[in-house]
Amino acid sequence: KEGRGGILKKAIYYFCAFLAGLLNGLLGAGGGMLMVTILSKMGLEQKKAHATSICIILPICLFSALTYINKGIVNINDATGYMIWGILGAVLGAFVLSKINQKILSNIFGIFVIWAAIQLLRR
Repeated sequence: KEGRGGILKKAIYYFCAFLAGLLNGLLGAGGGMLMVTILSKMGLEQKKAHATSICIILPICLFSALTYINKGIVNINDATGYMIWGILGAVLGAFVLSKINQKILSNIFGIFVIWAAIQLLRR
């Protein structure tokens, strides 16, 4: 039986998942970073948080992409070349994730988040 605190905690996590979808739909990025942080706070080990985030973000990205394609904002032919290289990178990244030290992974993730923020603020 969940107490009031457990229900509130779940509601906060569900709201954060909603925000992840909103970020991905609006900005095209950021949802995964939010989900990794949330899942880590929920107690998942770093590697599992990253892998679970991908499983959460994948359908969100697919739905956003289909929406953009249907509205004519994106031409699938323009994106195809990038998809091939992105898929290759994803396969390599999943392989490396299974081998990398959690502390190093956490540091790389933190550095990437800071780098991304700086790049966005410089625009």
